[in-house]
Amino acid sequence: MRHTPGQEDTSEHGSLRRRALLKMTAAAGAAAAQPAATAAVAPAAGASTATTGSTARKPGGAFARSFASPGARVRPRFRWWWPDALVDPEEIKREIDQIAAAGFGGVEIAAVTHSVSEPIDPSRHGWGTPAWVAAVETALRQARKRDIVVDLTIGPAWPAAVPGITPDSKAAIKELAHGVAVVPGRTAFTGPLPEPVTAPSSGVTARKVRSVHAARVVAGTSPTAFPARLEKDSVTDLTSRVSEDRLEWTAPDDGAWLVIACYERGSGQRPEGPAHTSPLSYVVDHFSEAGTRAVIDFWENRILTPRMRKLLRETGGALYEDSIEIETHATLWTPGIMAEFERRMGYSLLPYLPVLLETKEKYAFAFDDATNKAVRRDYMDVVTELYIENHLLPVQKWAHSLGLQLRIQPYGLETDAMYKAALLDQPEGESLGFKNLDDFRCLAGGRDMGGKLVLSNEAGGTAGGAYATTWDATLKKLVTQYAAGVNQAVFHGFAYADAPGAAWPGFAAFSPYDGGAGYGEAWGPRQPTWGHAADVAGYLSRTQQVLQTGVNKVDIGVLWQKGYAGSGLGASWFTGDGVPVGWTHLFLSPRLLSLPSAVVRDGRLAPDGPAFKALLVDGDVMIGREHTLQLDVAEKLVGYARKGLPIIVIGDWKDGHVPGLPKEGDNERLLKLISELLAQPSVSNVPDRPDVPQGIAALGLKRDVEYAQSSMLLHAHRADTEADYYFFANDAVGKKGSTGTPISHDVTLTTRRPDVVPYVLDAWTGTIEPLATYTRLDDGRIRLRIALEPGATTIIATARPGKWIPGPAPRWHATSSQASEVRRAKGGRLEIRDTRPATYTTTLQDGATVSATIEKVAEPIELTRWKLSAEDWTPGVTASSTTKTRRTVELDGLKPWPEIPELTDASGMGRYRTTVKLGAAWTGGHGALLELGEVYDTYRVTVNGRALPPADQLTTVVDVGPYLRRGTNTIEVEVATSLINRLRVSNAPVFGAAKKQNYGLVGPVRLVPYGRAVADS
Repeated sequence: MRHTPGQEDTSEHGSLRRRALLKMTAAAGAAAAQPAATAAVAPAAGASTATTGSTARKPGGAFARSFASPGARVRPRFRWWWPDALVDPEEIKREIDQIAAAGFGGVEIAAVTHSVSEPIDPSRHGWGTPAWVAAVETALRQARKRDIVVDLTIGPAWPAAVPGITPDSKAAIKELAHGVAVVPGRTAFTGPLPEPVTAPSSGVTARKVRSVHAARVVAGTSPTAFPARLEKDSVTDLTSRVSEDRLEWTAPDDGAWLVIACYERGSGQRPEGPAHTSPLSYVVDHFSEAGTRAVIDFWENRILTPRMRKLLRETGGALYEDSIEIETHATLWTPGIMAEFERRMGYSLLPYLPVLLETKEKYAFAFDDATNKAVRRDYMDVVTELYIENHLLPVQKWAHSLGLQLRIQPYGLETDAMYKAALLDQPEGESLGFKNLDDFRCLAGGRDMGGKLVLSNEAGGTAGGAYATTWDATLKKLVTQYAAGVNQAVFHGFAYADAPGAAWPGFAAFSPYDGGAGYGEAWGPRQPTWGHAADVAGYLSRTQQVLQTGVNKVDIGVLWQKGYAGSGLGASWFTGDGVPVGWTHLFLSPRLLSLPSAVVRDGRLAPDGPAFKALLVDGDVMIGREHTLQLDVAEKLVGYARKGLPIIVIGDWKDGHVPGLPKEGDNERLLKLISELLAQPSVSNVPDRPDVPQGIAALGLKRDVEYAQSSMLLHAHRADTEADYYFFANDAVGKKGSTGTPISHDVTLTTRRPDVVPYVLDAWTGTIEPLATYTRLDDGRIRLRIALEPGATTIIATARPGKWIPGPAPRWHATSSQASEVRRAKGGRLEIRDTRPATYTTTLQDGATVSATIEKVAEPIELTRWKLSAEDWTPGVTASSTTKTRRTVELDGLKPWPEIPELTDASGMGRYRTTVKLGAAWTGGHGALLELGEVYDTYRVTVNGRALPPADQLTTVVDVGPYLRRGTNTIEVEVATSLINRLRVSNAPVFGAAKKQNYGLVGPVRLVPYGRAVADS
């Protein structure tokens, strides 16, 4: 819904609001103290942090062990879609086993049945029934055995709802509906109040008159315009004249007047999807104590058996709520908001009520001055506070009492999602609904200022992508979100095997959807790629291990006047121009500056958290960069500047004013504070956005990571007491329609100590090796080269050897070499590699040079002749069973499956086999890279019967040197596909319009020998 939140100031009503905010912050801190803490280092393999969500300090070398084998708590998870409680205990256990065996760490049990064509009896198998409770207990028991985390949605589907209430109940979500009648001047209105312009939803039977107003229409405008323009000073409260819903009133003698009657009633909103319960569930009031109490009471009385309570404490998952998708036919409302508004804002809402009224999410009326924006902002500001005080914090406190955390997508209304992210145990964003990476950075700013660890992500959702979503595309999108602060993926999703009316390959929550393919993806054993899912899960687990270690370190805090998330708007200058040269930023809302972390020490804001080097202040980007600023925020900025925090202010703020409805003198006080702020030596005022680099230079700001202009390279930086961790990704999806290009950039890293060594962390294999080639600059920084294929990632850690990782520091490293690659060899020596025979000179860190000679190297070998043994997956005898027919094809040249007659509509698993003979020149001094070219989708490689370690699925180049031998060698490449090519023909009414995918090992494939030689120092 379209709403605008308000503000905080230092006037009398601002003081009331500040006290309320401090109360909220204190309550949040007390509630979060037990289950949530900022991570210091990552957990060891298998470590349980069920009740803390934090990572504990361990002896030296613990990180390396954890990285090699991450524990369940840092592994990626799935939304586990159930057809309500129509599930079998043995199948539940089997699916938990499948998820655990594939290397994933958790599930979120969700009743999502959009695709079900045959109704499920909600009285027997609905959400919250004894059958549901028993099924959840089965899942929890099996999850405990397999060290799997189980999260539970707080109600059936979303938003939060429970059975047992009706739309008329005190606990149900409300709306304010309005009726309007046109009354000419000097005309009497006599009779019933005008009926609401929007009809009530089904089940709504009661309503209450909240107000009746008369207002004159602005001269020269139509009383039936939308929005109708009203003279603010003409607004008259007629509520006291109403008797039994009838009004007698005569309009004054000039102009056209409107009589506006407002009715409080239930919205009748139900949770998404078909009926999940009997009786029906209705969405609760998220802004009142009654709504939250209804949720808690239902769980306490109907769901939380002694067995479940015990299991929840032992498994220690979270309660989960989706985005706040409150949908009303009229105006968002909660019964107590009139009194709460006046208490918090210091003025009555009643005279301004007409400009809040909506029809179909559009404002129906507007005053003839600037009051509209101010009051609407104040109103949504109160909505934010009521949601936090009456829903978020009480639910979180209750969850903690059960040994659970609370995970919420805190956006969906135009409220302060950043602040909510600071209070939550686990805030969450989404890859489908968010428009860009800055949407994630909004939530990450809240998480980091709140001292929390996890920013979760509803990952992998693709509109129309059911059974056509590839891991390749999923990873390319996800890794960019990791660079924006995400560090937990909850994939959308894993579907229970079967449901009434489901067609092959089984039940899927969102497929089919409205007759089409629907939302992807339904991962699991039904997918050929599931055979390789453990490799992907290991890679993501290690990546998340790093990104949940220490704290996030960020260059710039971007102060926004509103704490929205999901707007798609970016940071002034930094998003477009700063990120491509290495700057990092997060967004801050005014409320975040009231948190205990929001202090300045040694010129850094939040020094124990992100440690921002500077704040950026621009006009309000949500309303055309209008120069608005809260008085209390302006006071804080002046205080920060006096303590030495650099601040860049964009634009001429001579027209600055407070947001919301000002009290007398507020704007004058603000302008004085702005003048005082701009006079501070640590503040740079630049004319406009393109001039931000001038402010950066004037303040002497330097970024932690520096590289030349790159539209593709993204990074994140985390740090603990022992190391700095740098995650780099090639943004293959940064530009619309782009498939990405390889990058190779010199990157300079800031170091905290002069004796740190850079290490390369391979998230695919779990290995950690000291970097062989880098340059230590005179100022202590380290320069190295980052080369990445589209979507690929690498992780660099800078640390002192011995404590962080066992072993002494390497004696030597190279700064440059004529050879194409320098690596570490046994004994700490340096080894050069190249595909050309020659004598190569390598320069060491002390300036000395060493030479090494690579003898004869064989020419690259094109591998064109393959024997393909393919499993063609087709529907089995049941919806959830698959027939796998093996087809063997001899290929003289590689081509995608649709071009192979035997496989033109096939989906499944293909095993490619070829042989290559290596002659007498092949010795231990040689190696080879297997360049696979195009592979669709996932793959594994075997050489001479030995399975290679998990391969980088985004790079498709594998070092096979250690596995080759003189003579005949057998190379096998196993490739897994999606299911869409088969579904196009087996279920054409739903999937027939989908584009056929070019499956398989498409190539070209080459074996590229390289020579090796030790560069002795």
